[in-house]
Amino acid sequence: METTTEIIVKEEDIDELEHVNNSVYVTYLEKGRGDWYREAGFSFEEMKKHQYGTVVVKLNITFIKEAKLRDRLKIKTIPIRLGNTSFDHKQEIYNEQGDMITEAFVTNVMFDRKERKSIPVVKELARHFNNE
Repeated sequence: METTTEIIVKEEDIDELEHVNNSVYVTYLEKGRGDWYREAGFSFEEMKKHQYGTVVVKLNITFIKEAKLRDRLKIKTIPIRLGNTSFDHKQEIYNEQGDMITEAFVTNVMFDRKERKSIPVVKELARHFNNE
């Protein structure tokens, strides 16, 4: 299941070079994954209720083009790999012209909030990956 999130670049996202600061992309990508979880039926509130969640263990970002103030961006979040306790998303950010400006690969681990350790990916989440 692929999702798309739209963001408009705000003034606080801009650095002294007048483009989106690299650290802000991490927030954009997190918003995209949050939307993916919600569409999969796993809002952060729902996961908390069941005493599990996910943690990012690896984030690889490639910056291709800059984004500037008031740009309308689209973040695509695509599930690409399902493991036993971990899973990967590919995320792509596009500008209004349809150019990919950022590409990221994110590895998350399913996490037991009470025991503070990894657990197998729950079936309700795993079913949103192609290899399940």
